[in-house]
Amino acid sequence: MKLRRIPEDFQVDELTAPLSSGGPFALYRLTKTSIGTPEAIQAIVQRWNVHRKRLSYGGLKDRHAVTTQYLTIHNGPRKSLQQKSLQLEYVGQTAVAFTAAEITGNRFRLTLRDLTAAAAAQILSQFATAARTGIPNYFDDQRFGSLGQSGEWIARSWCRGDWERAVWLAMADPHPNDPADERRQKQILRDNWGKWPECQSLLERSHRRSIVTYLSDKVKVGKPADFRGALARIQVDLRGLYLSAWQSALWNRLLSRFLEATSPGQTLPRIELTCGPVVLPAPRDASVPAEWLNQLLPLPSARIDRPEGLIGDLLDQVLSEEGVELREVRVKYPRDSFFSKGSRPIWIIPAGASSAEAEDDLYPGKRKIQLNFDLPRGSYATMLVKRITECPSL
Repeated sequence: MKLRRIPEDFQVDELTAPLSSGGPFALYRLTKTSIGTPEAIQAIVQRWNVHRKRLSYGGLKDRHAVTTQYLTIHNGPRKSLQQKSLQLEYVGQTAVAFTAAEITGNRFRLTLRDLTAAAAAQILSQFATAARTGIPNYFDDQRFGSLGQSGEWIARSWCRGDWERAVWLAMADPHPNDPADERRQKQILRDNWGKWPECQSLLERSHRRSIVTYLSDKVKVGKPADFRGALARIQVDLRGLYLSAWQSALWNRLLSRFLEATSPGQTLPRIELTCGPVVLPAPRDASVPAEWLNQLLPLPSARIDRPEGLIGDLLDQVLSEEGVELREVRVKYPRDSFFSKGSRPIWIIPAGASSAEAEDDLYPGKRKIQLNFDLPRGSYATMLVKRITECPSL
């Protein structure tokens, strides 16, 4: 089975009802292809020379896809923008900045390719079951793109005040998906870590080199390298990704343990995510435990009180394995970054599900399937794909 063979195989439309009723915020519809949301935002900032803090959007959309979403710019240009990989369509003016609160969900159109007739029939059957019974609401691997080969979470070192390690992980830790130029730049840092003037002279012009220049300027005047200040100079969107990655990994582990604890006597299927192994139940009709359907689990951080009962005990176990306490999962500096606060449903059921099978135009003799469905805000279509392709129904 192949997914994302071409960008059009993975299409996402943000579901919202943005109001264009007049006000100081310019409202836009962003359509992007094969580029991440942070990169698209940075391209807009540079093209229009607007301060990043004037932009607001609701969520991150897949990189390897064709996606649409909304954003606002305070006192932004009343015009559209088109360049490689993105199109920004001016919609009108609105009174408030666009945030995640305005998003009701996302609509997905996925194409699975290179299937035998038997595999296509099996997937269609599993999709029909999953559309009725639902899936665990895990964060999927797209959430953990900042985790490098070290396996260490940047945010963990950040919260523990290990500033140098956090900067090293953010700037020098290799990643299997790094392009060739990125690998070279990171290798320069690893080979010359601590020799900041040398690093500065060897690195190509980039955001990474500007941070190294900050460190270099300190040591050139006889001061120690200021890793705390260097971390604060990493783009705020990237720092937000570091926090959400670790928090999401902790939440996934909490959910996996909760599903196991509330399934006594059962051996649940397991899959491996970037954040570690998780159980992935695949119940048949009418066999979803009632306590899963309306259960919320808190996003772990010092911003919440420790939950009572089973959930609190399971959270203690997850944090103990990380070597931290709940009170340590917080940002002390810089103050422009923080962990999300709230709860997340553990179980979701797709809406508006439909499917179609046809000959695969890219793989002669094979079949392709198109899947259409809506998911709540923050839920991952790729988890549904894993459910219907990797787990048999129980």
